[in-house]
This record gives sequence, C-alpha cells and structure tokens, in this order.
Amino acid sequence: MLTTVVGSYPKIPNRPRPARLRAAIARLERGEIGQDELRRVEDEVTIEAIQEQVEAGIDIVSDGQIRWEDDQTYFARRMEGFTIDGLIRYFDTNTYYRQPIVTGAVRWQQPIAAEDYRFAAAHSPRPVKALVTGPYTLAALSANEHYGSFSELVLALAQELRQEVLALEKAGASIIQVNEPAILKQKEDFPLFSQALERMMEGVAAEAHLYTWFGDIEGLFPHIMELPFSAIGLDFVMGPANYEIIRRAPFTKKLGLGIVDARNTRLETVEQIVERIRRVSDVVSAESIYVNPSCGLEYLPREAAQAKLARMVAGVRRTQEVLA
Repeated sequence: MLTTVVGSYPKIPNRPRPARLRAAIARLERGEIGQDELRRVEDEVTIEAIQEQVEAGIDIVSDGQIRWEDDQTYFARRMEGFTIDGLIRYFDTNTYYRQPIVTGAVRWQQPIAAEDYRFAAAHSPRPVKALVTGPYTLAALSANEHYGSFSELVLALAQELRQEVLALEKAGASIIQVNEPAILKQKEDFPLFSQALERMMEGVAAEAHLYTWFGDIEGLFPHIMELPFSAIGLDFVMGPANYEIIRRAPFTKKLGLGIVDARNTRLETVEQIVERIRRVSDVVSAESIYVNPSCGLEYLPREAAQAKLARMVAGVRRTQEVLA
C-alpha cells in the first residue's frame, strides 16, 4: 500500500512566509522582471512543494503543479488553436479559471510538461508522477467555436495530447496520471470518453493512472475497468457511493483511494483513515491501493495540506500494522 497525491499543492505558504510566487507573477505583469526570474521562483517553490510532500512521508509525489495556472489553461496556452478568455468558475468550487476558447484546429506543438517533470524528478528523493489533463475534461471546460461537434473536439484533443503523453514517457516518467473529473458530470458521454482515451494512450508503455474527482462512478462501473489504465483514482469524499459501487463487480485495477478531504481544513483522525481503508480492503488488496487525498490540495492553506498528508501517512502505517 503506497501513498500519493492527486496533483496540485498550495502555491502560497501561510504567513509570515512571503508569497514569493504571487509577488513574482505580479512583478512580471508590471514588466519589472523577465521570464527567467519567474522561472527561478517557480523552481524554488516547486522544490518546496516536493520537500513538504517528502517530509509528510508520501511515497509517490508530484511537482505540485506549481507552474500551472490550472489544469485547463496550462495546456491550452501552449497548444495551437486556443485563445484564452475571461474568468469562469471551476465546477462547484470557489476557484476560477480563464476559459480556453477553441478558435482553430487544435495542435500539439512541443512538450508542455516534460521539462517540469525532469526538474521535479531531479529534485526529489521519491518517485515523481507526471500529470496530464485529459481530452474530455479539457474539451468540457473550453468553449468550442471551431469544430462541428463536441465529439470532434474531444477526439482531436485525444490525438494531439497523445504526443504529450509520449513526450513525458520519453522524459523518463514511469507513472503518467491523466486527470478526467469532467466525465462524472456527463456520464452519458462514456462511449466518447472511452474512445478518446483509447486513442490518447495508444502505444504508451509507461504505467498510466486515470483520476476522477468531485463525484462517484455510478453508471460507469464496471465499464471503466476496460480503459487502458493500470490504476483508477476515485473520490470517496464527494463520492461516498463509490464504497458500494466498486463491490458490484471485480475491481481489476489498482485503486487510487481518495479518502482525505482536500477541500476542508478539518484534520481526519488516524482512526478515520484506518476505517476508510479497511472498508475497501476486502475488495482491493493492500498492495493494489494508492491512498491519496480526494482531489488536488490547492484548495487548502499550505500548512493544512502538509498536515493532511502526514496524517494520511500515519493512517496507512497504522492500517498496515493492523493488517499484518
């Protein structure tokens, strides 16, 4: 049983530590510094995020997505065919993103996150997983002004993002996580979703994980087991029905067990974490479980995020003692 994260980590530390990244972005916008100086600050904050995950005891870390504005904009800004529009709410959260607008044929031009992965891997004593926004979610959170249908856009993105997955594999990523929360809001699109991910992951040899959050997989299970991923990450906080859903058929993949609430500062007890792990231990074997927060940690204060991870690790260790 291993511990990991879903991806994002708070960019801004609690006071009195200065919010160096926010200040650097503001200075860049005022023309006071250049991209090289911003990159230096991003490097420093990325190393901080990795170190805090390691200090908490996490087995497989991420770069914290420190350089990402958000899951959508980070990729859309770096692909041909997109423009970036005004602010729009991200699902039902209190965060907003600048909505990508598809104004032409989408084209992957060059690696987007590969260098970020290399940097994180070079500065982490623990394995690092690479992250990619999936084609369905990127399409669902964008406005389509070019393609004749939503399906055409999703499949075009799948073809282009395949190049990004292959670039991450070439960069040395042994685990590549594809983020697809939007399918839980439009489950009737699962046939399209499945076709897109099959296209995106064709020929990929690295271990691939598919992560969803903000809901349950009612109506998608067990079909989701047929997708080309070795692990499926589920949110058991906003999708508590997942505990029973995964009992309806054999769970044939590894499970990303999202049991720590990444949207609430309340700290879970070790006993609560143990109980939540044991609720699935007769469905999925311990060696096939990745214990992680319910979603990215960006919604929490920095210190709360690290405390949540440390408590999660303590719960896993206690569970391992009980199951031994």
